[in-house]
Amino acid sequence: MKTAIYGAGSLGIILGAYITAAGKDIDLINHNRSQVEALRRYGARVVGTVEKTQPVSALLPEEMKGPYDIIFLMTKQQRNKEVVTFLKDFLAPDGVIVTLQNGLPEEGIADIVGEDHVLGCTVAWGATLTGPGISELTSSPDSLTFSLGSTAKTPHPYLPVVKEYLETMGTVTVEENFIGTRWSKLLINSAFSGMSAVLGCTFGEAAGPMESRKIVLGLIKECIDVCATAGIKIEPVQGKDAVKLLGYNGPVKKALSLFVLPLAIRKHAALKASMLQDIEKGKLTEVDAINGAIAAFGRKVGCPTPLNSLVTDLIHRIEKGQLKPGFDNLRFFNNGL
Repeated sequence: MKTAIYGAGSLGIILGAYITAAGKDIDLINHNRSQVEALRRYGARVVGTVEKTQPVSALLPEEMKGPYDIIFLMTKQQRNKEVVTFLKDFLAPDGVIVTLQNGLPEEGIADIVGEDHVLGCTVAWGATLTGPGISELTSSPDSLTFSLGSTAKTPHPYLPVVKEYLETMGTVTVEENFIGTRWSKLLINSAFSGMSAVLGCTFGEAAGPMESRKIVLGLIKECIDVCATAGIKIEPVQGKDAVKLLGYNGPVKKALSLFVLPLAIRKHAALKASMLQDIEKGKLTEVDAINGAIAAFGRKVGCPTPLNSLVTDLIHRIEKGQLKPGFDNLRFFNNGL
């Protein structure tokens, strides 16, 4: 098997280190020259909840030599059409692109390479790039899990091989209802990543004060309502059923959900959203593929999503320099939540 991680950033560095340490060959590809040079010189350096350094194969995109049987796609979605069109020429005739991205990227990628050449994967852990070739794992070591699946009628035959590669790092669950798994990850990202970016804080800090905690829960409730309207069953995440834990229709259940919320995110409390990391680097975020995707789908199925729409708007204003991330942005939300 000839394999690659395209977009070896915060998460890709860590995944590449684990796969390589297990004795499997994989190329870590990144367009950032300083990143590639650091990986070549010092190896992939993992800090945080796990400490390890692993020599890896690192390449610039122009140094790629295909064909690749498996490409793990770990770039942001803003340039998916351009990136996947580029990767198509490096994919083996029977190869597969595995989308380790946020949101709902499979359909757009399938339009370019074909549905039979796409597998989807959700990642239940987070990391922060702290320097060239250095990534801080911010999730607990016992929460390094993946959910793998397909939107095609028949999953790609390499699915067991992909599962084997990912298992070098953590537990992999193959999901029959993969779209439900996508929505469970989107539920978490929209709420915790969205508010992490708006407030300029970690997941745990967003779920701390009751004022912001109510908004986080409200974002989750909108996602649950959208899926219920569309007939989508949201799958559990790491054995936890978000709908049962955090869904509510009355004041008593809402109060219980508010109490549970900080406990539900405790293993990832130190995680800082990749959207906030992008803002701090002066980059555009993928909010349109996260909160914006929920708002767009809500309009499609006739389910209001005012909070997700507001978070999308606020992050766009932050991107433009009209606002700064901070708890002062709570003023834009309805205090009656």
